[in-house]
Amino acid sequence: MSVSLSLAGETLVPLACGALHWPAQAMLVVADLHFEKASAFARRGWLLPPYDSADTVGWLIDALAATGAVRVVCLGDSFHDRDGPGRLPSGPAAALTMLIHDLDWLWITGNHDDGAATAMGGRVAEQARVGPIWLRHEAVPGAGEPELSGHFHPKVAVMARRRRIVRRCFALSQTKLILPAYGAFTGGLDIADPAILAVLDGPVTALVPEVGRLLRFPVPRPGNA
Repeated sequence: MSVSLSLAGETLVPLACGALHWPAQAMLVVADLHFEKASAFARRGWLLPPYDSADTVGWLIDALAATGAVRVVCLGDSFHDRDGPGRLPSGPAAALTMLIHDLDWLWITGNHDDGAATAMGGRVAEQARVGPIWLRHEAVPGAGEPELSGHFHPKVAVMARRRRIVRRCFALSQTKLILPAYGAFTGGLDIADPAILAVLDGPVTALVPEVGRLLRFPVPRPGNA
């Protein structure tokens, strides 16, 4: 079973960790890291283990080592709020700073973080185009431009051996690919939710990568089930 997909003639490889590898560009694309979500919740009295940023940085390091990527694009909401960089613990902050210094790093701004990531270094943009594909935080509705985006945190529920299994997934349509949330404590939105289907053109497929294979689940639209 193929572990890659084709979008606008480009070969892209969804990874089990939730990142996307673009081999021809030596690029790793991730979405919705939401660094320091736990500390943001702690400010409201909702206590969570304060390790989400360390876990997320660790997953990034592992994905970079596995792919050999030298370029990184973060598709927005990299921090849970504008103050996130200032709350980043010293360990994850040092590791992230080293990655940004050593790699070609691009932050796409999101609705949570705005331009907060500017404090970490690297380049910052509202959107960017690499080859034929646009990189954005939130998908632009309608068919047309090939596009990678995040924002929606897609997940899919499937039945297996009489058990309902929920997994984060990539949402693929004719011209668009929505990445799952990469960060810890990020949650998700069902891929069949009207908010996701409204921005995707044509048939929609949920992609769940596993080691050595890419599972594909067609997503029916209302009235077409």
